[in-house]
Amino acid sequence: MTDLKLTGVGKTYAGAVEVLKDINLDIKQGELIVFVGPSGCGKSTLLRMIAGLEKITAGELVIDGQLVNDVPPAQRGIAMVFQSYALYPHMTVRENMSFALKLAGKSKSEIDEAVNSAAHMLQLDEYLDRLPKALSGGQRQRVAIGRSIVRDPKVYLFDEPLSNLDAALRVATRIEIAQLKEQMPDRTMIYVTHDQVEAMTLASRIVVLANKGIAQVGTPLELYERPNSEFVAQFIGSPAMNLMPGEVIGTGAQTRVRLDGGGETLSDYPTTDGDMGLKVNVGVRPEDFVIAAGDMVFTGTVKITEALGEVTLLYFEPVNGAEPVIAKLPGIHKEMRGKEVALTTTADKVHLFANGTSLLYR
Repeated sequence: MTDLKLTGVGKTYAGAVEVLKDINLDIKQGELIVFVGPSGCGKSTLLRMIAGLEKITAGELVIDGQLVNDVPPAQRGIAMVFQSYALYPHMTVRENMSFALKLAGKSKSEIDEAVNSAAHMLQLDEYLDRLPKALSGGQRQRVAIGRSIVRDPKVYLFDEPLSNLDAALRVATRIEIAQLKEQMPDRTMIYVTHDQVEAMTLASRIVVLANKGIAQVGTPLELYERPNSEFVAQFIGSPAMNLMPGEVIGTGAQTRVRLDGGGETLSDYPTTDGDMGLKVNVGVRPEDFVIAAGDMVFTGTVKITEALGEVTLLYFEPVNGAEPVIAKLPGIHKEMRGKEVALTTTADKVHLFANGTSLLYR
């Protein structure tokens, strides 16, 4: 079993610059864990600490039952794939993939078997005798992944491996990584990205990092459907979840809220009599709005429309200084610019937050 356990892990640089603190995380064998968060939150630093490329300055990292804080990178049973590919330009694909095995003193037959198997898995068979300069960006990244596979590590680490690829190649290579994981179900992978689509489609669980620590851990749908804070609610999903200020005017199994700018809504978030009058932010994802006058939610004037083909984004005039409300509707709706539109949704799609925290997690 290749499990990872981080207990109270932190990172402080010289001069007492604290980057990460009190990171507690259990990663089970076979999981594909994705680290996400805003720029500068420490995603790559945490990955490099697991790899042994950055020193852990607080806490413990245990891999497969062994404390590895002071174990050199080469002895941790880890392989890392970088966004820059890091291929040797003067070596062929075969030589790049076999280099680490040669250093480890493996026999020619062992090396050939490992390289041919990885090349077949990654559809690189016909490129084995080419130099990196003769490959596309996606093919180079596959070679970098293949170089990791041949080592048969306990854990694979990916540091934004698709960020240097164009949009079409990112999609194709992302699918290839998902298929690769299916072919290696018992291998543990940790993946850093700033791309939400990669995180939502690849991850067994997502770790959201913010404010030097972990904001929330969960499956992609758990974070999307039940964020524990306004930060996670707005970080996961694009466009971000709408947050509209309001006040609780009815409590119980369903909560009724009056919006500051007019309108009311029901939420399936339960409340007690003590919550009457509580100031809250009402969260609704743009894609959960529909156009209809009803018990909910919001009426406003459309300021801008963005027709994206399969969907249209409607940006409404801000109300009482609040952030503009955005609706994401299927189809083309350019004609709605400048019009007053009523939006509604269902109670199970309405999130409630007080002091930045979801009422479900208080």
